[in-house]
Amino acid sequence: MNADKALQFDNQVCFPLYAAANAVVRAYRPLLRDLDLTYLQYMTLMLLWEHKQLSVKALGEHMFLDSGTLTPLLKRLESKGLVSRTRATEDERVRLIAVTKEGMALRGKAGDIPGRLACSLGMDAAQAKAIKHTCEQLLGALAEGQA
Repeated sequence: MNADKALQFDNQVCFPLYAAANAVVRAYRPLLRDLDLTYLQYMTLMLLWEHKQLSVKALGEHMFLDSGTLTPLLKRLESKGLVSRTRATEDERVRLIAVTKEGMALRGKAGDIPGRLACSLGMDAAQAKAIKHTCEQLLGALAEGQA
């Protein structure tokens, strides 16, 4: 592709990805309002519902977020009583995040959110799975490029 075509807006992959990600996060807002959660708080709780406890480092790796982004998010979840933050006994530099009883109670209230969001996406499960796979490939390629 020549430089003129490469610089045309309609030939960019990045902007549709950016716009689609923002649109999906906006689609979650009304679904999460009753739980008083942001999208990132919800995703953090999803990981903790599955693993019960993770280090801040492990959360960051799963979510592709740095500790500067995670720390205020985790403090907010802690202030809501949904997670606890402790230091690992074997290494006090490691901060552990665990879901609380109150945080686990939200899991039941959130049970219908994935299905409700899927309905609003206007695609079938195979299409959603293909998009997820493509995004994971992109993230992997970008991570390799940064290594």
